[in-house]
Amino acid sequence: METDALLVDYNYMENHDPKTRQATDDVGNSTRLNNGGATSYHESVISATSGSDDEAMLDIAMDGRDDQGLNDDHVQGSTNFLETQDDLPVSSGQYEDFHTIDWLRDIARDRMRHRHIIKNKQDGCIPKIKSAHDAWSGWVCVLLVGVSAGVCAGIIDIGTTWMSDLKQGICLEAFWLNREQCCWSGNATTFDDEGGCSQWYTWSKLFGVSSSKGGSYIIGYLLYIVWALIFGAIAALFVRVFAPYACGSGIPEIKTILSGFIIRGYLGKWTLLVKSVGMMLAVAAGLSLGKEGPFVHVACCCGNIFSYLFPKYGRNEAKKREILSAASAAGVSVAFGAPIGGVLFSLEEVSYYFPLKTLWRSFFCALMAAFVLRSINPFGNDHLVMFYIDYNEPWYIQELIPFIFLGALGGIYGWFFIKFNIKWCKYRKTSSLGKYPIIEVLIVVFVTALLSFPNSYTRMNGSELIRLLVQRCGPEDSTELCDYSRNMTNDHPYMGSAIASDGVIRAVWKLALALLFKSLITIFTFGIKVPCGLFIPSMAVGAILGRVMGIGVEQLVMAYPNSPLFSNMCQSRQICTVTPGLYAMVGAAAALGGVTRMTVSLVVIMFELTGGLQYIVPMMAAAMTSKWVGDALGREGIYDAHIALNGYPYLDSKEEFTHQTIAADVMRPRCWRYGLEVRNDPPLCVITQDSMTVDEIEGILKTTEHNGFPVVVSRESQYLVGFVLRRDLNLAIANALKNQEGIVSNSPVYFASHNTHNPHGPLGLKLRKILDLAPITITDHTPMETVVEMFRKLGLRQTLVTHNGRLLGIITKKDVLRHIAQLQNQDPENILFN
Repeated sequence: METDALLVDYNYMENHDPKTRQATDDVGNSTRLNNGGATSYHESVISATSGSDDEAMLDIAMDGRDDQGLNDDHVQGSTNFLETQDDLPVSSGQYEDFHTIDWLRDIARDRMRHRHIIKNKQDGCIPKIKSAHDAWSGWVCVLLVGVSAGVCAGIIDIGTTWMSDLKQGICLEAFWLNREQCCWSGNATTFDDEGGCSQWYTWSKLFGVSSSKGGSYIIGYLLYIVWALIFGAIAALFVRVFAPYACGSGIPEIKTILSGFIIRGYLGKWTLLVKSVGMMLAVAAGLSLGKEGPFVHVACCCGNIFSYLFPKYGRNEAKKREILSAASAAGVSVAFGAPIGGVLFSLEEVSYYFPLKTLWRSFFCALMAAFVLRSINPFGNDHLVMFYIDYNEPWYIQELIPFIFLGALGGIYGWFFIKFNIKWCKYRKTSSLGKYPIIEVLIVVFVTALLSFPNSYTRMNGSELIRLLVQRCGPEDSTELCDYSRNMTNDHPYMGSAIASDGVIRAVWKLALALLFKSLITIFTFGIKVPCGLFIPSMAVGAILGRVMGIGVEQLVMAYPNSPLFSNMCQSRQICTVTPGLYAMVGAAAALGGVTRMTVSLVVIMFELTGGLQYIVPMMAAAMTSKWVGDALGREGIYDAHIALNGYPYLDSKEEFTHQTIAADVMRPRCWRYGLEVRNDPPLCVITQDSMTVDEIEGILKTTEHNGFPVVVSRESQYLVGFVLRRDLNLAIANALKNQEGIVSNSPVYFASHNTHNPHGPLGLKLRKILDLAPITITDHTPMETVVEMFRKLGLRQTLVTHNGRLLGIITKKDVLRHIAQLQNQDPENILFN
């Protein structure tokens, strides 16, 4: 079938016959004047009415203009036209899977819907109720999201603690209690070296083997590995069978979705369920990962599910992302007990479109999530913060040097981790290892359990390790880390620092081994097919590094208390104040900043996480230094690196476009430029406004996969009239063929306001009301720097390229991303985009 798929010929337009050019110029100018008087497409686009999807109708606002004294009814009556757009059904989804949304179109639809509600508000009581419901529906939605996120977090925290303790023993009197709760229930006053009590039975004790014998260690070792393999296998099977999208952290995908990309099923109910259960199992397996990052994914699943209760959000992808931005803030709020940090995390790290009302709703959502989690009290200590510190020792100005050094080491660690984790993930994707994800999980679980059990610092949960490292040593502490030689004859023996004993030296060596082990094993763990976060492992590495450095600084000060460098840190020779726990806190912030490249939100999360507001300056210095060093070594954070690895179409708003290219270098097709053939692209597929039939348009729809088509005056003039979406064309033609008599395959299709017609021919189909009369257009000489900013800030799907009013080509978001990838010497074909 011959269609009007036109090849834009630059030379043809320039060498066109002058008389014909003048005639087409007049037609084009007349058409543009008419278009200028028309109601904008964005003012009259589709708005879905309330009700079920089956009952929802496509409501096209009437075009309230007259064309040279002839209104639409007169045109329809005097010509053989038929408009069929008033009863178009809304399909199950406005966008297809792995497509990008049209921000401008969706926002215009919402404004049209809102104006319709305001206009009808005075018509009675029911419209007023609908208006009130529309006003508070956003607040109710984020309230439900915050409550559900808090409940999910409480359940996951409790379940994770119980499963983690199950690897080492069980409470026979009440098997559903973890070790700490078991000892509380029995009012235990004596504890063994591992924190157990008489009510808590280790597996060796349950089998009748005394803890003083070597068999006890072997039984505990074996059952630790067995339980870890069981938990890891169940988590991997759940992900593999029920919800493949539940693996990983989820933050790279959330960032991509919030930028306007559609990934169907990624925020569904099965993903929510499997992610929640899988988080508990993966952390309990002892893997070097955390559950805090996936909390963002869990909260966004809740946000997506509850948004469908409100058609204002469920049927508008741009509006839905306002709820998802608030949900991501709630995820961080329940992960760390940091509601303000959650809002800043959503603003700084994940959100792409963040208006002021979204900031308020994100704050409210994070507040409700934190309140619900505090009411559940999963940690059992009446503290919302995870690593509460109970000291307020001062820090000194000369300590900024080791704090900044910690920040530099955190940046170096972040670069090291990102570089080798991405290399390993690429190997996984390209090798046969990626075909056996469950086997890979079991191998990583086995190696982790085998190597982590002998070291008490790697055996314990990551959160417990950080909590131990940021604490100070008090009279009640008998661990190796607090084995100092203190003068008990002093009035306050635990005030200030002391000389380290053998226990501290042993602890430092164990921590050094733990640092090496966790730094390496996390590279292979992050990215396996189980739910896995990166916040806690990164913070654990930084906390270990900081605690070791803090002990070193402490012993240096104690060795030279009379040095002028330390004079203000020592009140006397016996009392010098250095807090190794503070160094662990700063190191945790530095390592997490080096991996994620967060700054403001990271510092706020850290002081909310620990309650150490007086230590905000050291954390700011370390976080900023970490980002500077990390950016100097490699520009991408871990989430941006995984976005690029997976080929997601994410246009980073923080990156600057500095290249001197123009739109003609990027647009498609680029068959001719300045009279020279530069590339043999496929022809640009366009539709003419009044010379095509239903059969020809259906042929274009069947033979192409484009999301939309430019509409031109004619194949000779190629003057741009507008842009029509593929989905709207499909719906309109299918509806006309099914419901309207007289519409046949050879019926002419008109996008113009008045057209020549054959009274004896078949009934014509007028589709002007689905035509975007004001598409975003640029000229072929527009700098690409401007084009990239338009795509970033307007959220465009595509823009049309013209030359002297004639259509030349089109630039899509994929073309922009490919162009950027080529300029960065990357493979542009890896971009996942339709």
